[in-house]
Amino acid sequence: MIAIYRRELGYFYNSIVAYIVTMVFVLLAGYFFYNLLAFFNLASIQVMQNPVATQRLSLTESVLQPLFANMSVVLLLIAPMLTMRLLSEERKLGTAELLFSYPISDWDVILGKYLAAATVLAGMIGITTLFPLLLLGYAEPEWGPIVTGYIGLLFLGMAYTAMGLFFSSLSENQVVAGVLTFGVSLLFLIIGWIAPFVPAETARVVSEISVLEHFGNFSKGIIDTNDVVYYVNFSVFFLFLCSRVLESNRWRS
Repeated sequence: MIAIYRRELGYFYNSIVAYIVTMVFVLLAGYFFYNLLAFFNLASIQVMQNPVATQRLSLTESVLQPLFANMSVVLLLIAPMLTMRLLSEERKLGTAELLFSYPISDWDVILGKYLAAATVLAGMIGITTLFPLLLLGYAEPEWGPIVTGYIGLLFLGMAYTAMGLFFSSLSENQVVAGVLTFGVSLLFLIIGWIAPFVPAETARVVSEISVLEHFGNFSKGIIDTNDVVYYVNFSVFFLFLCSRVLESNRWRS
């Protein structure tokens, strides 16, 4: 597993893939941060004459929470770019047969590739910690929501990575794998929107399986075991499906 992890990590950073994806993610996150902070500054100036309104103005609620929400959506776009080639390329180039001829298990391959992509994603998220650090010179941000917000982003990113690895195992075409990852990830993101229009029991179910519903607490500074278990189960479920696909391919070959 460690050998495969190093091999995949080397591919990411020896090619332009990791750098381009990281640049896109950081630029988009920076754009959101700049605009949210500019709007907050404008709102602060407008309420300076009203002490009551000033007390209701919160840096966490006006800047940090929307920033984490926007970055969670950007992850939806970035994850397919990182994962679509992980197993699709092996099958397309014919190296999958060679890889599985080695004395390693399917789980060694899955976890090695999964952890490599998750490491790249964690590095991208880590760079954006510069944004809340910039606030230290001008304000006193609440560190609880910042820390939990980044923990939530890591859980969310690892869940998307597990899903992307599964879809990469289904097809030799990287584009197909990427589109499937994006489409299903988007479905899990917005499925909670139908809750007001369906019966109560159905609404509770769709809310429980929505990644957006479980991410909200993290951005508010709350770590709920229900949310942690959800993301862990989400990742394990798609990694398990990926192992079933690889086992099926091994038997067919």
